[in-house]
Amino acid sequence: MSSIDLSGTFTLGDRTVKRLGYGAMQLAGPGVFGPPKNHGAALAVLRGAVARGVNHIDTSDFYGPHVTNLLIREALAPYSDDLTIVTKIGARRGADGSWLPAFSPEALTEAVHDNLRNLGLDVLDVVNLRIMFDAHGPAEGSIEAPFTVLAELQRQGLVRHIGLSNVTPAQIEEAQRIARIVCVQNQYNLAHRGDDVLIDKLARDGIAYVPFFPLGGFNPLQSSTLSGVAQRLGTTPMQVALAWLLGRAPNILLIPGTSSVAHLRENLAAAELELPEDAVRELDGVAMAA
Repeated sequence: MSSIDLSGTFTLGDRTVKRLGYGAMQLAGPGVFGPPKNHGAALAVLRGAVARGVNHIDTSDFYGPHVTNLLIREALAPYSDDLTIVTKIGARRGADGSWLPAFSPEALTEAVHDNLRNLGLDVLDVVNLRIMFDAHGPAEGSIEAPFTVLAELQRQGLVRHIGLSNVTPAQIEEAQRIARIVCVQNQYNLAHRGDDVLIDKLARDGIAYVPFFPLGGFNPLQSSTLSGVAQRLGTTPMQVALAWLLGRAPNILLIPGTSSVAHLRENLAAAELELPEDAVRELDGVAMAA
């Protein structure tokens, strides 16, 4: 048994995944644009993740673009039967690396086919529709049109399961009237807890919640409380932040990203960390102080 087995499992449709996975975004170049600084190191991280028991990898063809999917294929194909690769559509990259909406039926259909081709798959395990009304976070607005396109691609057999990213509760309800969703991917971490109520509702409905930027993303978490708890427990702040998320709700799946094998090992070791109750109470107060 690997250490990440201690994180437990959750189901994405007919797929069972360990709750501690890996996000491939950081394998692309600076700004998630262009090739990696070290191609061999990127392959080593992917192979190292799977060797340590990871069976849930998050990616997108607009990372690079195309870079992370091609790396995943080079490093891991042919894929093991228990590996679940989750991708997302709904955005594209400008020539300057900007993040742009790509919601038209043609763009969404092309994105699914791009992911299939670059990953070397006949069907995608899970596809999240990334909503881009506001690049800085969820914003209200109907998602019926683009979500219906994704649901049709599912009916065509190109996609097994579908989810949502960067969405509001109202948009989740709108999507559920069209097709079943298996996961929601929003920003959430120790200091950014706007989805607390949503997470608990999704848990009751058996839907996974996958926080992106679990460690703060482009602005890593900084907290004297977090650092203090880590020091007291003889571990790192990032391991504490991940362990807190695993303890927050049973439907939370983690996809911390890194381009370093050393950081990968550190992140996955968070599954072994059990936070004492007094530490959890301290950490729960970080968001209120932020």
